Amino acid sequence: MSNRLMNTHQLAAAREILAEVRRRIADAADGDQQFTFTLRRYVFKNLSYDERGTPKQRTKLKLQKLVDQDGICGYEKCPTPHLKMTKEEEPELDRLDAIKSYTPENTVLMHHGCHRLSQKEKGFA
Repeated sequence: MSNRLMNTHQLAAAREILAEVRRRIADAADGDQQFTFTLRRYVFKNLSYDERGTPKQRTKLKLQKLVDQDGICGYEKCPTPHLKMTKEEEPELDRLDAIKSYTPENTVLMHHGCHRLSQKEKGFA
C-alpha cells in the first residue's frame, strides 16, 4: 500500500496546521534561533513517536521479533534466509500495514537489504 495522497481540501488543512505550528514556534522562541531549532526538533521528534513509537519501544520489539522469528529474515523472497540475523547486524522492522503502529502483529524483522526490496515492492522506494 503506497502513501495516500490528500485531496485539495485536506492539503489546505494540512498547510494551515503547519503554518500555525510554525507561527507558534516563532512566537515561543521570540527570535532566539537556538530555541527555534530546539522547538522544531522537539515537535518533529515527538510527532514521529506518535507514528513509530519511541526508540526504546522499537528496540524491545526488534528483540522480541528476533526471538519469535528464530533469527530468520521475515522477507518471503530473502536471497539468504539461512543466514540468521543478529542484534549486531541491526535488522529492521517492516510494517505490514504502514498506517498501523509498530506492533508484534503488524511487523516482521528483516535484513536491511531485504527491507529495501520489500519497500520497493510496496511502492515506497
